Order: sequence, then C-alpha cells, then structure tokens
Amino acid sequence: MANQISPMIWQAFKSTLEANPDLHLAFEYQPGQHVDASFHITEIKQAPIISVDCGGKMNSWTEVIVQLWEPPVREAERSMRVSKALEIINLVEKSLPLNPLAVVKIEFGNARFDTRQLYPGEFSTSSEDFIVHLVPDYTQCKALSRNEACGITASDSACCAPVAEKTALEIVAEGATCTPGSLGC
Repeated sequence: MANQISPMIWQAFKSTLEANPDLHLAFEYQPGQHVDASFHITEIKQAPIISVDCGGKMNSWTEVIVQLWEPPVREAERSMRVSKALEIINLVEKSLPLNPLAVVKIEFGNARFDTRQLYPGEFSTSSEDFIVHLVPDYTQCKALSRNEACGITASDSACCAPVAEKTALEIVAEGATCTPGSLGC
C-alpha cells in the first residue's frame, strides 16, 4: 500500500525525547504549519483497541495518544522544552503505566486544521528546536493486507475487490425471446 508508514512505538518515542531534553519541542502538523509555540499537553491517553476486521479476524493493539491544545490567546513566544514534556509524561506514568510497545499518536486540531490523530514521522533538530514532523493516519483493509478475502471462508469474494460486471439474462418463453426492460417481461 502506497500510504503505509511504520508507526512508532511509545518506548522509541520517549527515548528520542529523552535524548534531546534541552531543546524546545515543536510539532509540524502539515508542511510549514506548526502547532503554536504556547501549546499545552492536555492529556495522555492509553487506548486498548480490539477489533474484528472484514475477514473475520480479531485484532488487538494499544495506542498512546498525546493530546496537544493551543490556547485561544498566545501565552508564550517559545514552546516548552522537551524536558518539560518529559516531566508531564513522568507524571502521567506515575498513575498510568504506558505500554512501551503501544503505537504513538499525536492528537491535535485548531481553527484551521480539523482535530485528528497523526503519527510522529521524522524528527529534525536545529540549534534550539526539536521538531516532530507529523504524518496522517490512514484507513486500511487488514484482510487484503494479509492477501485474504474479506469473508470468513476461502470461497467468499473480497468485499474490497471490484464488482464483477453482470451479464444480462435472456428469458425464453414459448419460443419468444424476452429481455429485461422490454414490454411483456
């Protein structure tokens, strides 16, 4: 699939932050568009996901979702340092042990960008900033990614496959031909 990425796990994300404590933390949610420097980390959620896909297979994974919020009035010229973000993370982990293998998502939205969950993609640094470049989440068909059909048996056709073209039926009644849509059928 063209738009698949390898989601980062919590342990790797946190370790990357720990390696850059003195830099200012920034999030780029679209090319050239950054979360305002006065953002807050309002909550960190851990979400166990259990699903059954269209192929009938049960799937489960855990996500850690870091929610960012821009205050209505700018409160700071510089964003928080990574060390401050780590203090928030450590406070959360005192009450809620976060699964180190959980998929990380950053939840953000503002007046110009609908709230959504994004993956941390690449990281970049400058002399003062640690920038987390966010990439969009995507939907997928897990059955197709396993090269399986969407039904529960091998004879089922894939729900995601193109619909086969149907041939018109010809009805023969007492020697006359009748086609669908014609008079008398």
